[in-house]
Amino acid sequence: MDFSVIGMRGNASFETIVEHFTSMGGEVVLLDPDYVYGRDMIESAAEHAVRAFEHGMNRSKTILTETIIYAASERQISKALSRMKPKEGRMDYVALLIDIPDPKLDEIGMTRDDSLIEGTPEKAERLGLINEMGIPCEDLTLERVALLDLAKY
Repeated sequence: MDFSVIGMRGNASFETIVEHFTSMGGEVVLLDPDYVYGRDMIESAAEHAVRAFEHGMNRSKTILTETIIYAASERQISKALSRMKPKEGRMDYVALLIDIPDPKLDEIGMTRDDSLIEGTPEKAERLGLINEMGIPCEDLTLERVALLDLAKY
């Protein structure tokens, strides 16, 4: 599987975006940018999801949902989906593209904006990333993703 993480803005609906990417022969996970703290967080979540399936330790039925569980650092599927799914009326998304080399966003009226992926102090606060020991927030998010393997069972 080939993963890429992009930010995008525009008027296309959630359903339109999903249909666009699946019609290209790939898959997509759309995430709320408010809960994404860096590209590495999402790539790590996807890698952990693949590994969970390879070892029979997945909690969900699809790689897409398993990725959301890891990205949310939440063992309960419903809570993970509630947190990470873009809220109704949003016009910006973070997308994990799976096996889609060229997203062709112009075909659905979207523009790429990777600034949506970047971590900010507001996102760190929203995610409860406490940085008392000088550990970069990017590293803390990766730890949370990895620690879910322990919390899942």
